Amino acid sequence: MSRKKNKKFQETTIENYYDLRIDKVDELVSALKDEDPVFEEDISYGVADNTGVYDSGSYKRSGKQKQFDPYKTDFLGKIPAWIKALFVKFWFAGAVCYFVMWGIRLGDSLDSLVLTGAVLGLIVDMFVNPIFRYIETDRKEYNAFMMFPFPFKAYWTFFANMIYYVLVLMGVNGVYIVINYIANVAANTQGFIHVGVEPLLFGALCVAVDMAAIGIKDGIVAIVRHNKNKKKENEANV
Repeated sequence: MSRKKNKKFQETTIENYYDLRIDKVDELVSALKDEDPVFEEDISYGVADNTGVYDSGSYKRSGKQKQFDPYKTDFLGKIPAWIKALFVKFWFAGAVCYFVMWGIRLGDSLDSLVLTGAVLGLIVDMFVNPIFRYIETDRKEYNAFMMFPFPFKAYWTFFANMIYYVLVLMGVNGVYIVINYIANVAANTQGFIHVGVEPLLFGALCVAVDMAAIGIKDGIVAIVRHNKNKKKENEANV
């Protein structure tokens, strides 16, 4: 007797589970016909109506009962992409300066530059570029802020970024030398370090040298593409 009851309960459950919603099919058909679908009730954007949590109080603009707007842009979405990209690059460069260049005191300045550049390249490949890929849209607006803007994950970009950022830090070191040389000339001193390495200026100079190198690379790529397209047009006209 118990087996019959269990079997009947299972069959009823399956029937209810696969019960066809006729009203939903009508909405789909009307949408495919470019007609305005007829809904049984108006769509509500209230938090309680969409989450299932109801309260006797009225809806408010703030708090738990605020109105729900699925098309509302959040605060970070209103910030331009170039500001977010430059800030992320600046913050990570400053953090590497603080924890590596300041934290690990090497006797030779060249060894310190190589180590800091390699760590920065590692951080960019593992954290900065994935962050850009995560927050980007279909327009790929963050490609202009990456030296190797490849959508796929490849092992060679890991080493390429390390080598590239060692070269970037060589350029940053050159900027520091020029700044101190100008300061010595202005102050009529010789061999005095007026501007030392600290995270804020270091991060800003890293971003400046990095973006200058990326701009040169993008310019070369644009020239090569232009020449290729022009060559194809000439061949097509012949």
